[in-house]
Amino acid sequence: MQMNAASRQQLIDAVIKEVNNSYVFPDMAKKVETSLRHQQKRGFYDAIASAQQLSEVLSDELQATTKDRHLRVMYSEAVIAGRKSYDDRSPEEAASYLAMMRSNNFGIDKIERLPFNIGYLELAGFARAKEMAETLAAAMTLVAHTDALVIDLRNNRGGDAAAGLLLASYMFDKRTQLNDFYYREGNRTEQRWTADVVPGLRYGGTKPVYILTSKDTFSAAEDFTYALKNLKRATVVGETTGGGANQGDDKRLLPNFSLFVPLGRTISPVTKTNWEGVGVTPDISVCASDALRTAQLAILANIAASENNPDELGRLNERIGQLSERTTGRITCG
Repeated sequence: MQMNAASRQQLIDAVIKEVNNSYVFPDMAKKVETSLRHQQKRGFYDAIASAQQLSEVLSDELQATTKDRHLRVMYSEAVIAGRKSYDDRSPEEAASYLAMMRSNNFGIDKIERLPFNIGYLELAGFARAKEMAETLAAAMTLVAHTDALVIDLRNNRGGDAAAGLLLASYMFDKRTQLNDFYYREGNRTEQRWTADVVPGLRYGGTKPVYILTSKDTFSAAEDFTYALKNLKRATVVGETTGGGANQGDDKRLLPNFSLFVPLGRTISPVTKTNWEGVGVTPDISVCASDALRTAQLAILANIAASENNPDELGRLNERIGQLSERTTGRITCG
């Protein structure tokens, strides 16, 4: 799609209007307006004829002003339908979404039992909690009897925060507050607690849990990690995460353009803040590629410290030696 002066003006006006109406930080929304108008006045956008390029340039400007990686303009070659909630979609649309989620196993990439009864669960994303619940319950039932659990979120860029809340509910024995969520609309705050009942077997609140992270871990995956870290329920191993704490929704601007705009922000009852712009800092900082090995070494060291059987201790030390030999030797992470 090619842009001209009139269509560029129309898009910029629409972006400014929606940011002012919806963005969680009204004062920052005014700064966005000032920045875009300044760039427009100096002719910064005048030579951009590509709709895709203009959406990318506007996204860069929005994020440079706000430091909010969630806030972005998106272009679609196909006309964007009027915004609907999931429950308002046609049966065909709902079936298409469900088929796509099923083909991705609702974000659950791998379930494994590692040596010495360590559970391993890799999640590439969080599908909608309602659709993900049955598959997640099956996964958690498979790892329920392990002695420690590693949850791999290194390639998880987020999704439905409610699915992260559901996963967290397996890690506690009693109802626990994870965070608060503030909405600009209505100036209201909503508390988010773990579920009283979960499908399948609960993992429980005492066995060790390790969460693996990378610089690509983002949004809902960070939400889950931040909550469990601050509640001392999990040890985070890997790299500082991407830093996106302001959750939102897509807003249709024009037939071929939409804006993902944060409508609220997460607030930890422990830290009274969140990870926006700074990421979740790991408890054990290592390159993402070394995180699984490092987590296993930490778990095995704890097991070995209380092991009294010489034969079992010998097997443990052998496994520790094998994992220790696999170090990458890198000083910086690539």
